[in-house]
Amino acid sequence: MSATATRLSAAERRESILDAAMVEFAERGLDGASTEAIARRAGISQPYVFRLFGTKKELFMATVARCLRETLEMFQRAAEGKRGHEALRAIGKAYGEELLGDRVRLRSQMQAYAACDDPEICAVVRDGYGDLVNYVERVSGVSPAEVSAFFAKGMLLNVICSMGLNTSPEPWAERLVAGCKEQ
Repeated sequence: MSATATRLSAAERRESILDAAMVEFAERGLDGASTEAIARRAGISQPYVFRLFGTKKELFMATVARCLRETLEMFQRAAEGKRGHEALRAIGKAYGEELLGDRVRLRSQMQAYAACDDPEICAVVRDGYGDLVNYVERVSGVSPAEVSAFFAKGMLLNVICSMGLNTSPEPWAERLVAGCKEQ
């Protein structure tokens, strides 16, 4: 008997590359990440990465867009059938449970914000983040001040988790997290 390898479709291979790229970009940023390392992690050749995405920057933008879209989809699942403050609490809870434990996703977002000096990358980040804000406004119906406070807490939690303080907290970080949990 001979073993046969399962051949991935182009869409599956594309997703595999995006998975590998998210890890590399989260760890090293746009400038520090290597397409060679991404290809190796995805189990493909480097020329294939360029065939699918054109440039490293295009791959980075595709990774950022996907990360923000998946965050929006998580928001939508969490708020399904809910409105107002109930929806806002459900989104916040899901974010805390699903995303704050995902250091790769969080660091990927932080790298995306850091790369906003590039106008094309900034446009992708703005569009994706704007979709998050628009959805939260629409489903919650809360005031602009409450939406701002909601996103400010989320960003603070991102920073805390990016520093690894969610698993090895300093007393000051514990106080900040406790403050975020207060209603």
